[in-house]
Amino acid sequence: MAPATVTTSPATLQRVERAAGELSSGATRRMEAAHDWYRALSAEDRSWVGLVAQAGIAAFIAWLREGGDHIPVTADVFGTAPRELTRSITLRQTLDLVRSVVDVVEQDATALAEPGEEQALRESVLRYSREIAFAAAEVYAHAAEARGAWDARLEGLVVDAVLRGEADDSMQSRAAALGWGSTTRVAVIAGSTPPGSSAGVVDGLRRAAERVGVDTLAAVQGRRLVCIIGNVDDAMLAAREVGDQFGEGPVVVGPTVPHLFAAGRSARAALAGHSCAQAWPEAPRPVAADDLLAERVLIGDAPARALILDRIWHPLSASGGALLETAASYLETGGGLEGTARLLFVHPNTVRYRLGKIADLTGYQLTDPHDAHTVRIALALGRLSRPGPSAVRYTPSP
Repeated sequence: MAPATVTTSPATLQRVERAAGELSSGATRRMEAAHDWYRALSAEDRSWVGLVAQAGIAAFIAWLREGGDHIPVTADVFGTAPRELTRSITLRQTLDLVRSVVDVVEQDATALAEPGEEQALRESVLRYSREIAFAAAEVYAHAAEARGAWDARLEGLVVDAVLRGEADDSMQSRAAALGWGSTTRVAVIAGSTPPGSSAGVVDGLRRAAERVGVDTLAAVQGRRLVCIIGNVDDAMLAAREVGDQFGEGPVVVGPTVPHLFAAGRSARAALAGHSCAQAWPEAPRPVAADDLLAERVLIGDAPARALILDRIWHPLSASGGALLETAASYLETGGGLEGTARLLFVHPNTVRYRLGKIADLTGYQLTDPHDAHTVRIALALGRLSRPGPSAVRYTPSP
């Protein structure tokens, strides 16, 4: 059933019109007395809230004059306030403002209405407040949609800048607008996009990351999904939490770097690892990009080549020669203690002791097949990097 039409006598309407200024002042006083958030606003924002209250009362008077319920209440009531005000006060606080105006009008209904019309005026105020609350919700919904679309564009630009290694002033300002100006301990995760629509993928990643208390920036780039996590203490743990949001295939985690402006290094490692992870079919999911050094070297990743030499070849070379010789012999004999011991003319326990020292020095266990593969690649690269007459460089013909 349609609601009954509000009818207000001209005398009551005149009284409400004359009291409009006092009603808006009374609503402002009530807001200041009852709500801490209002007192915390800047003077400019308080003045805008006051103008909204005045506009609301003026619109209520016009609504009464035109006959009430059959006249729609639109979001134009809030048109005097700047869009930035939706960032200063929440929807709940806007409803507090509406409630304060309603309370003031209800309190003065006896004095404002002609005798016998007090209840009708109160009902009119309640009906109007209901409509204005819906109009406020519409304003905030549109603001949230616009802000969400703008933030998504900013987020995509920041992620793209990180992937390209462009840590310039524009990225800094965009990151600050997204709340990443002071974010530390950053890592990049790369994987495939899940099948189906990608519309909710970033939101799903964000919700999963919130469960472990890390910040996220994410972007879908065709068949690739890239996630930047910040304020992270354990990147692998965080990656396991968000891993279900990625599609099938490897999920590769770049090294943790101090801040977003160094994240290009983490991104390069993660993307290179994702490009070659299929070369290690038994790789865990997620897998650290640094665990894919051998595979990254095979696709020509220069940072991986430098890192594998620093972690394996240089420490073994500097150890005096015995450990390097033991590693090479162990790999050449197929990983047997007895065969290595005979080749080196030492006791098998000496080989076992040296293998432990190699693991301590490099972090790689030669008894693990993938670690042994990585060390074999490192030794080959190290031999190629040694200067000398035997180091003949191959130059492809044009």
